[in-house]
Amino acid sequence: MEPLPTPCPADRIPDATGLDAFEAACKEAKEQRVVFIAVEQQGGSLWTVKADALTAPQHTITTTAHNAVREAVALLIRTREIRPDSTAGPVDFVLHDVDSEGRARELAAALHAALYGDLEPLTRAVPPTT
Repeated sequence: MEPLPTPCPADRIPDATGLDAFEAACKEAKEQRVVFIAVEQQGGSLWTVKADALTAPQHTITTTAHNAVREAVALLIRTREIRPDSTAGPVDFVLHDVDSEGRARELAAALHAALYGDLEPLTRAVPPTT
């Protein structure tokens, strides 16, 4: 597997559908010591976005980044774009029932960028309501 850039663009987000694919993506993130990020098909047309900072023990998620991610996840839940049991950290993030692979990849890339301190992709993917 080719090393993933940090942050990872949408087209490079690993598809971790199935146990073997999930384990391979997680192992690669651990070996590279980067924040794990992946999309996973749930069945049918629904997707899950998964991120976990435990694979990058030297990486610190800032309070600003964590708050922005938490607010974006709350907004996605309120607008019913993801399931209410989706989680926003503190070190692992899971967004359930994303309606398409493209949207899952967009959210995954935005989440990964935010966890590395770049909040702009998250703001574009999940514009705050006023």
